[in-house]
Amino acid sequence: MSTALTGQVTHDAAETYEAFFVPALFSQWTGPMLDGADVHERAGARRVVDVACGTGVLARAARARLGPAGMVTGIDPNAGMLAVANRTSPDIAWRAGRAEALPLDDASFDAALCQFGLMFFEDRVAGLREMARVLRPGGRMAVAVWDSLGRCPGFAELTRLLERVCGQEAADALRAPFALGDTGELGALFARAGVVGARIDTLAGTARFPSLDAWIRTNVRGWSFSELVDDEQLEALVVQAQHGMARFVDKDGSVAFGVSAHLVSARRP
Repeated sequence: MSTALTGQVTHDAAETYEAFFVPALFSQWTGPMLDGADVHERAGARRVVDVACGTGVLARAARARLGPAGMVTGIDPNAGMLAVANRTSPDIAWRAGRAEALPLDDASFDAALCQFGLMFFEDRVAGLREMARVLRPGGRMAVAVWDSLGRCPGFAELTRLLERVCGQEAADALRAPFALGDTGELGALFARAGVVGARIDTLAGTARFPSLDAWIRTNVRGWSFSELVDDEQLEALVVQAQHGMARFVDKDGSVAFGVSAHLVSARRP
């Protein structure tokens, strides 16, 4: 698989991801994710693992919700993501590792989470089985994936623009996060992994960026296909976006458009 399709980023891109993508896209889903896995101090969930944690937005939210009695571990294969995560929250146990071979003991966690990472697993079934393996009996799993690209109009338009200006490989890299948008296929994936009783809820959210220029530059330089877009192409993207994507711009110059995600929750028997 092309590196651009795996969601792996450089250290500089990880810094951009934390500074822009986290507030624009990812922080709004942490509450529903933690609720889906019943991560509450009162619920007795004391040990939580965040698989494919990225720069750690969900792990940080879990740590804040659990308080001093909780223990949170973040697992990611990307050194740049983990470096940013460790800088922002050194009190969380950050560990390098692949979802398909988690460096964790059996039945050692009360909750296993994965927010927008499943799409990039090399072996999705194996990754889900690993998440179930590290859960104690009665432990809960929560996994979020993006809805289909057609239900995220801003990114659908940006994908078309990328293909026109930069070619199919860059556009396919932006399509990759939306690969699990079909709920039928998503449910079947969990069934193949042996995760029984999985519930899928589709939730509405909003992507927000400070400006159209910031949105385009962030999506290019903060993601895995950055190296596929040279500086000249990036400037062309910005110019063409000003003409073709104005409908996403509010009166104050900021950008906002709807996005939706599927939240899959399950309990280990």
